[in-house]
Amino acid sequence: MLRWIIFILVFLLITFYGVQAIKTATKNVWLYCLFALLGFVVAGNFIAQFTVFSEGRVLNPAKSYAFGFLLAYFSLGLVLALLLLGEDAFRLIQGVYNKWVGSSQTFHVASRRKFISQVALGLAAVPFASILYGMYKGKYRFRVLSYALHFEDLPDAFDGYRIAQISDIHSGSFDNREKIEYGVNLINEQKADVIFFTGDMVNNKASEMLPWKDLFGTLKAKDGVFSVLGNHDYGDYVDWNSKDDKTQNFNDLIQLQKEMGFKLLMNESHYIEKNGQKIAVVGVENWGRGGFKKAGDLKKATQNIDVNDFKILLSHDPSHWEDEVINDRVHYHLTLSGHTHGMQFGIEIPGWVKWSPIKWRYKYWAGIYKEMGQYINVNRGFGYLGYPGRVGIWPEITVIELKKGSNEA
Repeated sequence: MLRWIIFILVFLLITFYGVQAIKTATKNVWLYCLFALLGFVVAGNFIAQFTVFSEGRVLNPAKSYAFGFLLAYFSLGLVLALLLLGEDAFRLIQGVYNKWVGSSQTFHVASRRKFISQVALGLAAVPFASILYGMYKGKYRFRVLSYALHFEDLPDAFDGYRIAQISDIHSGSFDNREKIEYGVNLINEQKADVIFFTGDMVNNKASEMLPWKDLFGTLKAKDGVFSVLGNHDYGDYVDWNSKDDKTQNFNDLIQLQKEMGFKLLMNESHYIEKNGQKIAVVGVENWGRGGFKKAGDLKKATQNIDVNDFKILLSHDPSHWEDEVINDRVHYHLTLSGHTHGMQFGIEIPGWVKWSPIKWRYKYWAGIYKEMGQYINVNRGFGYLGYPGRVGIWPEITVIELKKGSNEA
């Protein structure tokens, strides 16, 4: 209840300053009435989706869009509120100063406030439009990111071997079959030797994947499609009627992956052979820092491989790589992860800037990193969760080419 009271108070403050800014800048009564009405509709829908129509912690498209529109409204109102609050503070300081020194000096308050309101509206339009664009277009703006990684001990037969990685499908969020079909076809167009999926097939329940099973079942690669589980795949965020229901949901997801042609690795390994040589694919269950499930077992997953094998590790959460993998007795040449989504929001300009608020939570949050002679790629995700969009951090298909030799070669 306290959270909702705070939410309502913040909403009213933002709405008040938004109305003041529009009223001062335009003098159009219809515009600021529309802004206020829009705010109450957006906030009302958000409250309804998370109370009256809520299925507990289950995330569905209706909840996501309620959150997305609220975020857009708040981004607009917050910028307006901050700038006008600043102007109010300036006026207060000016009034106190004039009274203290007995000055009657003024600074054209009306014209200044109108100018600040106009500037505030212009600035607020940027995040507002960006968030709406992310919901309409950005979430399906798939891009292919390609890397060549060099390893001196890569078996000769695998020089030039092509890996495609996708992560975080989150099928329970999808709402456009044509766009998802385009994304799946784009994966196949890479003609990779193998495809790796690094977890979070669903948001909450195995049934979310049923409408998309046929599409993702078309993923094909010469050496197969391998997968691991992410934190959302265990059904831990649903209030199940019974323990048996949760177990059945988990078994259904495993069966779905099998029917789609995915080879699910649950703390186990598999060899890919080529021209008499081989590399080991190691897949662990989810292991995440903090309150996330820690079911990943490196020792169990590597019990059937040789310590000298060339190894590719599939592990959903990159905190696993930082906390356990790079310091493990076994050398993992390449780890593939996801989980962070790049927070679905940030700024990336190749060769210049790569930033997202998620960097304050995860040291390794997007792209290729190297530590202690070991690589990790953190995929930005194929789908989306919570906010039904992406701004600046676009959905990703990773293609990694393994090369024999050093980086200088």
